[in-house]
Amino acid sequence: MAVHDIAYVELYTRDKVAAVDYFVSAMGFTRVADAVEAEQSSVLLQQGEVRLVVTSGRGIVRFLEQHGDGIADVALTCDDVAATAAAATAAGATMTRSAQGAPVVSGFGDVVHTLLPADPLVNGLPAGRSWVPTPGGAGESGSGRIGGLDHIAVCLEGGTLEKYAEFYREAFGLFRYSSEYVAVGDQAMDSIVVRSDSGSAIFTLVAPDPGKEPGQLDNFLERNGGEGVQHLAFLTGEIIPAVHESRERGVVFLDTPDSYYDMLGERLPGLRVEIEELRETKVLADRDEWGDLLQLFTRSPYPRNTLFFELIQRNGSRGFGSANIRALYEAVERDRLTAG
Repeated sequence: MAVHDIAYVELYTRDKVAAVDYFVSAMGFTRVADAVEAEQSSVLLQQGEVRLVVTSGRGIVRFLEQHGDGIADVALTCDDVAATAAAATAAGATMTRSAQGAPVVSGFGDVVHTLLPADPLVNGLPAGRSWVPTPGGAGESGSGRIGGLDHIAVCLEGGTLEKYAEFYREAFGLFRYSSEYVAVGDQAMDSIVVRSDSGSAIFTLVAPDPGKEPGQLDNFLERNGGEGVQHLAFLTGEIIPAVHESRERGVVFLDTPDSYYDMLGERLPGLRVEIEELRETKVLADRDEWGDLLQLFTRSPYPRNTLFFELIQRNGSRGFGSANIRALYEAVERDRLTAG
C-alpha cells in the first residue's frame, strides 16, 4: 500500500490559455499534449520530472466557484493500487472512480488523489486520458531550469495537523519527517512534513495556531474557500540564474528586506554562494547538518491570490529551511499588509 511518487499535479482554472502561458512563457514548461473530453479539456505540461495538468471546462465549475484557480488533484503512484485505495478508505477517505476507472480518494478539502500504478505512463504520457501529443513536444522536458517537484505545501485548518499527518501515514504509508512551529508577533503557524520512503512524494502540512491571532494562513483559508494546496516547490540546480530568467519572463517574487542579508554572513559563514548575489535576487538561504538550502517564493498569479510557487536549490540540505520558514511567513505578511 506504499505510495512511491507524484505522477502529476492537476490545476483547475477558469482561464486555461493564461494559465498555460504562465507556465510555458514565464516558467519554462513545455506543452506536451492535449486531451478534450465532454465536460472539460486539459493540457499536459512538463519540465524535468514535473508533470502539470491544466484543466478548464463546465465539469469543474463547482470547484472554481468554491476555491478559484487551484490544485484539485495530486495523482500518486502506488506499488499496489487496490491495497492503497482500501487503506485510504479504511483511514476515512471517500472513494470514487475517474472516467477511466482509476480509484480517486479524498485528501484534504476538495483536493483528491488519483491512484495510479508504479509505472503510470503510456507512450510517455499519463494513462487514463485520450492525449493528443503536441507536435515536437512529446518527450521534451522543458526549456527552463526546473528538474523536479521538491514538495507540496498544504494549508489546513488550525488544530487538524495531527489528524492529517496520521491519515497520510495510514492511507499512503507516508512517515513524519520533521516538524516546525513559527511564532511571529501575535500570530503563529505549525507544520509537519510527511514523505514517502522513496523521498519522491513530500507534503509540508501547515496550519495556523488557533490559540493565536488570525494571520496569513487564516486569510489563505478564507480566500481559498477552505483547505488546499498553498504552493508547489520546484527543484532547481541553479537558483540564481533561474530567478533572473523567471523575472525576465514575468514571474513576480516576494521581496526580502536588505536587513536579512546584513545578518546572513554571520548566520551562515562559508556559504557557497556570494551574499551579494543572494541580495540582488532576494533569494533566501539556510543550512542544516547536511548542507545549504536556497529558496525563493513567487506571488500568486491567480485572481484570488491563493496558490503560489517556490524555487528551491539543495546543496546537500535535506531540511526545509527552518529559518526561512519564518522569513517566508514574514515576507507573505508584508505582502499581505501592503496589498491590504
